[in-house]
Amino acid sequence: MISKAEIKRIRALHDKKQRQQCGVFLVEGEKMVAEALASGFEVEAVYRTEDIGQEAMERISQLSSPSPALAVVRMPEVPDAGEIASLIASRPLCLALDCVRDPGNLGTIVRIADWFGIDAIFASQDTVEIFNPKAVQATMGAIFRRKVIYCDLPAVAERFTAAGMPVYGTFLDGKDIYREDLCSSGLIVMGSESNGIGREMAAKVTSRLYIPPYPRENSGSESLNVAIATAITCALFRR
Repeated sequence: MISKAEIKRIRALHDKKQRQQCGVFLVEGEKMVAEALASGFEVEAVYRTEDIGQEAMERISQLSSPSPALAVVRMPEVPDAGEIASLIASRPLCLALDCVRDPGNLGTIVRIADWFGIDAIFASQDTVEIFNPKAVQATMGAIFRRKVIYCDLPAVAERFTAAGMPVYGTFLDGKDIYREDLCSSGLIVMGSESNGIGREMAAKVTSRLYIPPYPRENSGSESLNVAIATAITCALFRR
């Protein structure tokens, strides 16, 4: 069974402030809970409908149609300066998200990064929280395999440049990505859904890229969804 106090505590975790204070987040769905249990993350508790009942599950669930399993998972430790320095020294291929606000997009990007073996995802402080329920669900378990590191993005970009690696960014006035030589290491910057890459971060980009439409004179959609653009870009880097 589940106590009223437990229900109250879990419901409180629907709020970002409470998640941050407690250092835990919620995972829902049989597959997601299985992924959590198989990962190196600390799982504090698992609740199943067969154990606590449908009414209790509906009260603690964040979903409109509650799944049969929910877990409370401890957030991983934030990488320190030394770990970030070691990561950059390994000459990785990483993503940088500049003010991505939609949790569904963020979760999908983490899933894309997992698929294409992107080493890490750096995110600006104004990017949506990765432990947002919609973001967690959209990762489809990739949250347990790919780190999202919130940081000072321009400073991180400078460290990639200092290490001799390019900083790529996607822009409408960039060079045709299909015709450019792309390195196997570096930082790929993706901008917000509405404004693209911000001015401060754009100044740190050393190679501006553009995903052209087909045919090239197509005057239909103005731009691509940021998650879709990330998928195309990652695929081309891994080609």
